Amino acid sequence: MNLPARSRPAAQDRPSTPAAACADMGEVRAEIDRIDRMLVALIAERQGYIEAAARLKPCADEVRLQWRIDDVLSKVLKEADAKGLSRRIAEPVWRELMDRCIEHEHEKWRQFHIRND
Repeated sequence: MNLPARSRPAAQDRPSTPAAACADMGEVRAEIDRIDRMLVALIAERQGYIEAAARLKPCADEVRLQWRIDDVLSKVLKEADAKGLSRRIAEPVWRELMDRCIEHEHEKWRQFHIRND
């Protein structure tokens, strides 16, 4: 499978040591740091789409939609199950992520739609 360049992990973002093969805490910490860099990049990309949503939504009432929160969480938990990620980690992490993203989207929505002349 050929991924676009931006979708392919950079060399420094490819695991050098699988988790089960780590022999010391230095290896574990290096891999966690690598994963954290990737998570930051993905969350920053997600933020860009949150800001696009703020620009495109015509009214502030559309920023927080319970049906969408439920839909996202359902999809995340299904993916977590498929990947072996504990729901005890996935659910609170995504709830917090969604809450913070909704707050950010409200701020951006006001910037895009409310003029302070």
